[in-house]
Amino acid sequence: MPYCKICNEWNCEEHEFQVGKVSWKKEIRGSSPPEIFVGRWNYPNVYTGILAPEEYGNTAILSSHEKWHKLKLQIPEITSLRSRLIYGRAQQHIKHKPFAQNSQSITKVMQEVAMTHKSTATEMILKKPIQREYKQDPSVPIISRAAHIQSAKLQENAPVKPKIDYLVNDSSVKSTQAIQELYNANIPASNIMKLLSAGLLGLRSSRKLVPTRWSITAVDSTLSNQKLEKIKFYQELSEIQLFNSNYLGNHYHFLLLPSMFSFEVIEISLGKGGVWQDYESNFSRKKYASSVTGAYYANRLALTEYLEKIKRQCACLVIREIRPEYNVPLGVGILRETSREAFAKNPQMFNTLKEAFAAIQGNLKQSIENYLSKSQLLKNYGKQKRLTEFF
Repeated sequence: MPYCKICNEWNCEEHEFQVGKVSWKKEIRGSSPPEIFVGRWNYPNVYTGILAPEEYGNTAILSSHEKWHKLKLQIPEITSLRSRLIYGRAQQHIKHKPFAQNSQSITKVMQEVAMTHKSTATEMILKKPIQREYKQDPSVPIISRAAHIQSAKLQENAPVKPKIDYLVNDSSVKSTQAIQELYNANIPASNIMKLLSAGLLGLRSSRKLVPTRWSITAVDSTLSNQKLEKIKFYQELSEIQLFNSNYLGNHYHFLLLPSMFSFEVIEISLGKGGVWQDYESNFSRKKYASSVTGAYYANRLALTEYLEKIKRQCACLVIREIRPEYNVPLGVGILRETSREAFAKNPQMFNTLKEAFAAIQGNLKQSIENYLSKSQLLKNYGKQKRLTEFF
């Protein structure tokens, strides 16, 4: 009786990977959510491909952070959904000519999948067995089943929104401008990231495949930077505001202070004891937020969307308490949606920092001093006062 490594059960008939036996199908047919993935290992010769389950229909929930968050799905539910996807991949150089006659068919199909907004029937012919492979990258959700792909094709015409079709075919528009135009046309950030990753945006001479992790950060960073160009001319916030939200063990507090714009994210993991921190002053950030990484830019996008809405600028301290129940990386997307959820609520108002700190402390499982003592933003805010004066 074989033992299944996937569901930890004996004699499993659902999964393909079993000790002592590898069963696999050469032909995989199903509807891509749609989802693509471009890796960063061995850059610039990277793995790239399409994700699809062995089922047809509306499979969007298999890869939609927005739907996971809206439905408040829990980690076991999300990992179960992800386990249904097969990542058909091939290795190639990042430089290519989109839709060129001599371009690899796999790349062409991947680009067509990236352009659509609906689940699309696909067919993948594999040349090697499916491998059980967990990607422990906090920027992207788990990809659990990868397979070397020989060829791929769409089984139906993939619908494409006019704005996407226009900008993909206009190779005289820079990628930063294209990203902004797509966002203004209400194309979800998650869709824009796929277009950038598939090498479909920007000047003709600059187009190339972009690892998915990098495209996520690039879109969040580009959109928030463009908003900040206007926000930094707005009037300063007149009161202390506090927003909070939580999902899957990620507990967020956004503390907004009357000041010129500055931004800081401090994350502390209760389970692993890790601490991550990045900060920027009113001057534009020049270096990548290498400690907090992608979450930094997702948090900043949610903040700038709010500030643009109320036409104000402020200093913002982001406190993220990561609790042990968040034990599987599910991607930056859920952190972006959790941050947006916070700003969709009415803020708590405070007259003093002491009152705001007390409110935050009431929702933390650790001392707030763990955050405050590290904060560069608070050290620069009201320099004439010491932190201890607020207690």
